[in-house]
Amino acid sequence: MPKLSVIVPFRNVRQYAPDALRSLRANARPDFEFVLVDDGSQDDTPVLVERAAEELSRVARVCFLRRERAGGIATARNAGLDAAEGAYLTFLDGDDWYAPGYLPRLVAAAEELGCDFLRTDHVRVTGRARTVRRVPVGLRDEVLDPREVILPADRTTAVDYPQAWAGVYHRRLLERGLLHFPDGLRTAEDRPWIWRLHREAESFAVVGLLGVFYRKGVASSLTRVGDERQLDFVPAFDRVVAQTAEDRDADRLLPKAVRTYCAVIDRHLAERDKFEPAVAARLRAVCGDALRRLPRDVLDEVLDSMDAGRAARLRRLRRLRRAPLRAGRGAA
Repeated sequence: MPKLSVIVPFRNVRQYAPDALRSLRANARPDFEFVLVDDGSQDDTPVLVERAAEELSRVARVCFLRRERAGGIATARNAGLDAAEGAYLTFLDGDDWYAPGYLPRLVAAAEELGCDFLRTDHVRVTGRARTVRRVPVGLRDEVLDPREVILPADRTTAVDYPQAWAGVYHRRLLERGLLHFPDGLRTAEDRPWIWRLHREAESFAVVGLLGVFYRKGVASSLTRVGDERQLDFVPAFDRVVAQTAEDRDADRLLPKAVRTYCAVIDRHLAERDKFEPAVAARLRAVCGDALRRLPRDVLDEVLDSMDAGRAARLRRLRRLRRAPLRAGRGAA
């Protein structure tokens, strides 16, 4: 069994893939496994990845998977998880990279602490600017209960730091069914993932280890593309709310899930100019429907606790109803 499996999905990242692949080489060990997944790229990315896989196989174990049809980041990661054989697992996106020697240090920290998963800080890269982003948990290098850092509802907490690549995960979580992502989600796939991890895993820790470089503002990234794929945050958070409502601590945790959903809805609406016009119009409709699906008593409590401007916007949106179809237009 490899000590560590690194799952790296690629899609149309020809410009950036060489940085990711070179960083894997700078972290390679014979007991490491790199699971490289091309998710239906339409450029030269698969050629670059396959060539790099041959070179990496001289210094580490390599598995190259090529999906002819794109399924999205969640589906690509799941394919990598199904193929991975490591005792520990982690992720990297195909347009990001690692610092040299980062992965050996990450595995050493995981083995020393012995918990289900570790979370790490990361470096956000925007052009030439570098910004350190910290896990919103104060205690470092100490094993904690993952459920106990979900709250408070009105503060940024561990579930608001969902990036799967900022950490490492013991294989027992995979065997318990806690590492797969909601299949088919093209964005916000890590939101229900991180909530489930914190509700159901038994132990975790945060370590002050910098070594993941996240490239922000890539033109092909879904955070920049204003098409309908961005609307997947709605089914993602619907899943968060539904699963949290069934939790044994639903009374305590559900207000946090609903408040976060409301904040994300408000943020997307504030950025609606980045969406294609038809998608921007649909955004308001699906967000209004989402608010009406939320538990009324919990939502009222959450809105009462939010700042007045944001609460008023969300209440107006909740009251709006989709206009009925006129006869002869849009009817089947």
